[in-house]
Amino acid sequence: MESKKSFWLAVFSVLAVGLVHLAARYLSLTIDPGFLMGLRWYAIGALAYYGYQQRSLTTWILISMVVGMEVGVDFPQTAGQMEVLSKIFIQLIKTVIAPLLLATLVVGIAGQSNSKAVGRMSAKAFTYFIIATSIALVVGLVAINFSKAGVGITSKTPVSSAVEMPVDRLSAKVDSVKGTVQLLYGEKTLGAPTTVAKQDWKYVVLHIFPENIAKAVHEGAVLQIVVFSLIFGFALRQVSEVHRKVMLDWLESLGEVMFKFTNIIMYFAPFAVGGAMAYTIGTMGFEVVWNLVKLLGTLYAALLVFILLVFIPVLIFFKIPIRQFFKAIYEPASLAFATASSEAAFPKAMSAMEQFGVPRKIVSFVLPTGYSFNLDGSTLYLSLASIFCAQAAGITLSWETQLALMGTLLLTSKGVAGVPRASLVILAGTVNQFHIPEWPIAVILGIDALMDMGRTSVNLMGNCLASAVVARWEGEFDDEKAHSV
Repeated sequence: MESKKSFWLAVFSVLAVGLVHLAARYLSLTIDPGFLMGLRWYAIGALAYYGYQQRSLTTWILISMVVGMEVGVDFPQTAGQMEVLSKIFIQLIKTVIAPLLLATLVVGIAGQSNSKAVGRMSAKAFTYFIIATSIALVVGLVAINFSKAGVGITSKTPVSSAVEMPVDRLSAKVDSVKGTVQLLYGEKTLGAPTTVAKQDWKYVVLHIFPENIAKAVHEGAVLQIVVFSLIFGFALRQVSEVHRKVMLDWLESLGEVMFKFTNIIMYFAPFAVGGAMAYTIGTMGFEVVWNLVKLLGTLYAALLVFILLVFIPVLIFFKIPIRQFFKAIYEPASLAFATASSEAAFPKAMSAMEQFGVPRKIVSFVLPTGYSFNLDGSTLYLSLASIFCAQAAGITLSWETQLALMGTLLLTSKGVAGVPRASLVILAGTVNQFHIPEWPIAVILGIDALMDMGRTSVNLMGNCLASAVVARWEGEFDDEKAHSV
């Protein structure tokens, strides 16, 4: 009851603030700025009280975004020093990348059963997974290049006050990266257009393969870590069961610990979001909010296009009844959307697909595997967010580089996409791999909860469809059950 009261108090407070500001702007009313600021902070207090009643991390992330925006508007000088909070969060997230990739990819490969039936089913499932996620990446890439949601985020302050980086340190960083990055510091502009030079193909291929795994971890070379993990996983399949079990148990334990590690880091997310939004609004102005709205709209539009261009044709091609399919998955997809958790909807999804005519042996294999290797919504989001980061930083990526980035995401997103907040982990590793500045990630985090709802529901829909496709491919789909839904 108290939670409901606090909710309506927050809603009415925000509406009251909005109406007063609209009246002041469009009715030419003269209202004391101090009174308006006090009114805004009263509304924020009401939101904070609601957050206290809810005790939800997602709620506090959204509230922190509002608090950060207000601090950026009212206290721009203080807000300019709050970027450190988002930097702490990003650095902590980056520590998860290497062990999480190693643990999940190796266990995913070496832990698979080697029976012929499962092997055949695996080949068909993974063929579908790769095609679907590849198309998802392309749809996201085209959508963000069309909307250009990240373009126009520019600083209103000189570089000397907004970013402090000595020339010698900058030169050393530029020399160490793959590609020639030209920053226009002479004109004291932040976010000036930057071009990543095209690399010789031999150089690119050579740097896919690790020479030293410790060095790859240290440098955040995600693709090299993936290649090492893949080879390690296949090698582990070839050793005796005694040795394989020991290593698999250790890696599974490592993965579980890193999941909990990520959960702990996420408790710092509200502070990171607040600091990032305060710094962004304080140094770049309130206009950046429009970029976030465009990004959110771009994601949902791209997800809808993906459903129309991929899910519907696949349903038609494999002769799976369209209306009955969406009716069957409506409840688990709604649960995934509301909770932003595929795991929460997993039992419902399994039950729904069995009732839809997919045998349990196929559902029990394809759905859990798809949760790691076939998250269409998350991979589409990753392509959007990575290019958004480049656009926000003023970096112009050639189409060749963008395709290379998509190829990297196709590999790095496999095996860890089902981990809570794994999209953020993969995004941080990928932008680092292509030497794109990381600060836009903290800005995206402010609306990540809203984006997570859409991509999670599409993840679930894609995996339910994958189970039906494999069942049809195996000749075991029950049409009678499907049409009776």
